[in-house]
Amino acid sequence: MADLKLHGFWYSPFTFRVLWTLKLKGIPYEYKDEDRFNKSPQLLEYNPVHKKVPVFVHDGKPICESMIIIEYINELWPQNSLVPADPYEKAVARFWVAYIDDMFSAVVRPLYRSNGSEERGEIIKDMWGRFRVIEDQCLGDHKKFLGGDTFNIVDIAFGSFVKFLVAVGDVVEVEILEAERFPRLHMWFNNFMDVPAIRDNTPDHEKLVACLKSLKEQKEQILASSRK
Repeated sequence: MADLKLHGFWYSPFTFRVLWTLKLKGIPYEYKDEDRFNKSPQLLEYNPVHKKVPVFVHDGKPICESMIIIEYINELWPQNSLVPADPYEKAVARFWVAYIDDMFSAVVRPLYRSNGSEERGEIIKDMWGRFRVIEDQCLGDHKKFLGGDTFNIVDIAFGSFVKFLVAVGDVVEVEILEAERFPRLHMWFNNFMDVPAIRDNTPDHEKLVACLKSLKEQKEQILASSRK
């Protein structure tokens, strides 16, 4: 049996992606929860370039970056495939994953760090514009999932993003996924969270919000102290 280990942070949306993939495929593994502020020597050895999670270790060989890890897992354990077999469909899925990953830097970090309503308003406007693109382009014709009727890597990528973003929204007191504004996306998210492997392996929402709120307050205190 292969020796499989996953190094991650319990609240990292990128860790969610790999963990969900392993659960969806029924693959046993050992999980190492890292301390973001005191990373283990093993993590630094396995990912000396970026020094971040997730890192998937297969028989002592590390693989980094969440979507690269997922495609690696999918190739070696093809059951319950999460990557389209058709080359065109695979390319389309990769396009949307890249689009979603771009939203992390464009929306999540700025929203989390924002302090004023005007600043947040501009970020939310940008976020909603991107949500509209995904709802219109990926969820037409009453599709259940972003990959159509089949759950795939696009759902995992966007699901991790939305789950984390909703928690960030609660920290800064902004409603993220309004049912009236985005009915298809709202329904998709409910379908996504109803998948047992997702529902049963997702951090508690209140715990996640409390963690993000605490981290934000600590950063703001450090920033305020540096200005004195």
